[in-house]
Amino acid sequence: MAPPEAPQGMGRIAPPTSDPKRRDPVAPDWPAQAADQIERLVRLVRDNTTGKAITIARGLVLAMFALFAGTLVVLFLSIATVRFLVAYLPENATGEERVWLAHGIVGMLFVIPGLWLIRRASRPLP
Repeated sequence: MAPPEAPQGMGRIAPPTSDPKRRDPVAPDWPAQAADQIERLVRLVRDNTTGKAITIARGLVLAMFALFAGTLVVLFLSIATVRFLVAYLPENATGEERVWLAHGIVGMLFVIPGLWLIRRASRPLP
C-alpha cells in the first residue's frame, strides 16, 4: 500500500537554511540589536526635544547680538554725523557755535521716523 499523501499546502517543512541575510529573532547577537534599537530611540527623542530647543536658543542669542550691534552702529553713526556737521557747517550762517544746529539736525533724523511710527501705530487695525 502506498503511503498517504499530505493535504495540499501541508507539505514538508524545509529545514532552516544558513542564509546570512535572514534574521533569526533569537540570534546570538540580540543584545547588540537591542542596544542599537535603544540608541535609535534615544537619538530620535533627543532630536525632537533638545534639537529644537538648541535651535531656538541659538536664534535668540543671534537676535540679541544683532540688536546690540545695531544699537552700537546707530550710536556711532549719530556721533560721527554730529562731529561731521560741527566741522563742516558754514560758519557765516550759524556763527562760531555750530553744535546746537548739528544736534538739531541729527535729532530730527530720529524724531521724524519716530513720529511716523507713532502715527502708524495709533491707527486702528483693519
